[in-house]
Amino acid sequence: MALHTQLPIYKSAYDLLDLATDLVRNMPRDYKASIGGRIRDECLSLIVLIFRANVAKNKVPHLEDLLERLQVAELLIRLSKDKRFISVAQYATAIALTDSIGKQTSGWRKSASSLVV
Repeated sequence: MALHTQLPIYKSAYDLLDLATDLVRNMPRDYKASIGGRIRDECLSLIVLIFRANVAKNKVPHLEDLLERLQVAELLIRLSKDKRFISVAQYATAIALTDSIGKQTSGWRKSASSLVV
């Protein structure tokens, strides 16, 4: 078992968390704590779930939670773009990272599901 910090999915999730902290810094004060804080929290949860999936015998539940939280993060990032709290370029960067995380998670889930059966 590889260290979770060496996994490509972890690196993508960390990059998303790093980007999220930069995005939140420039949000209007009224939304920084509510929307911005939730984006940061969801991105941090992704990293925790990657760790949990990596060490668990049954990885599937953690990976399904990861996909759900990823959808929430994408929704909040999209809302931020629609409200013009972040630029289109920042949104594109964030969505590229979420797509990468989603694809890796789906592949990992598929692989883990075949081992359980």
